Amino acid sequence: MTKEEFLARLKEDENYSPGWQAIDDAFEKLYPGQQPEHFGTVLTSRAMMGGDEYLDGFSIYSSPKGYKHLVTYGMTVLYGDEDAFGGQWNGWGYEMTMKLKETDTKNCMWAIDMMSNLARYTYKTERFFEPNQYVKGNGTPLQMGSDSLITALLLVRDTEAQTQISVYGKTEFIQLVGITQSELQAIIEDPNNLPKLIELMKADGNKDLVTDMRRSKSYL
Repeated sequence: MTKEEFLARLKEDENYSPGWQAIDDAFEKLYPGQQPEHFGTVLTSRAMMGGDEYLDGFSIYSSPKGYKHLVTYGMTVLYGDEDAFGGQWNGWGYEMTMKLKETDTKNCMWAIDMMSNLARYTYKTERFFEPNQYVKGNGTPLQMGSDSLITALLLVRDTEAQTQISVYGKTEFIQLVGITQSELQAIIEDPNNLPKLIELMKADGNKDLVTDMRRSKSYL
């Protein structure tokens, strides 16, 4: 699409949202015909309105493999934006995802709050996330009020959602994987333990790196 064609499309369709569509397209390939549960953030709380919410919303899909697959909307440019046309990367270049071993959506809402906090961190500090990094947390369960041993995050490329290309550039999907405090400490002490941990999880049958907040064992 040329820029002239893009501008013409913007003029013809005020709802044209190529960034949003790129996310939907990636997940339509994974879950054909499924209508996800979508949660929009409160308009007045968004940064553009003076608030501290930097995401427009979240979708939660039900995987036939038995987990919930969450994705954010807002780390990339979602709507019609002439200035974003033709870039190599769309916005920060990624949306966040997470796979939770849950059947009930209400048990995933804490993760939505966590993703909002991570988005806020990136927008305010201009420090973005990349695969093969970790987020330390503060040593307490990621799910506040729980007794989960999962206290930190590992970042990987989503094992299923594929990179999308839109008129704004690339959109990758970075998956948040919950890890225990001992696993985190092992990675801090030796970064080579990061790929080792991923290999151990996959070898144990968790090929999609699903986060189980009830996991009681550590791999490292």
